Amino acid sequence: QVQLVESGGGLVQAGGSLRLSCAGSGRTFSTYCMGWFRQAPGKEREFVAAISRGGSVTSYADSVKGRFTISRDNAKNTVLLQMNSLKPEDTAVYYCAAAPRITADVEAFGSWGQGTQVTVSS
Repeated sequence: QVQLVESGGGLVQAGGSLRLSCAGSGRTFSTYCMGWFRQAPGKEREFVAAISRGGSVTSYADSVKGRFTISRDNAKNTVLLQMNSLKPEDTAVYYCAAAPRITADVEAFGSWGQGTQVTVSS
């Protein structure tokens, strides 16, 4: 498995931007598809975005499509989530995770980071 550490969360006003980063350890990072999920208080963890091993294929939840961009740099073992036009409903703990295939299915992801809090004020 790969160890993952997220960073970049914080407090931002509605309409603002944040960039989340996820650093992976080990030589196998490039063999995993990567995803971002989020969990708001009292709600289930939900899919946000995913990216293929090489970065050529991406997938987004409808709620973030056109506002969020996922990317990765395998040379740096890093996956990014650029979040623009943030809304209060984007407030959640954001997690990055690794899976053997690109998917929105949370059960397919076996390695998870500890999460980073994103708070969007109205």
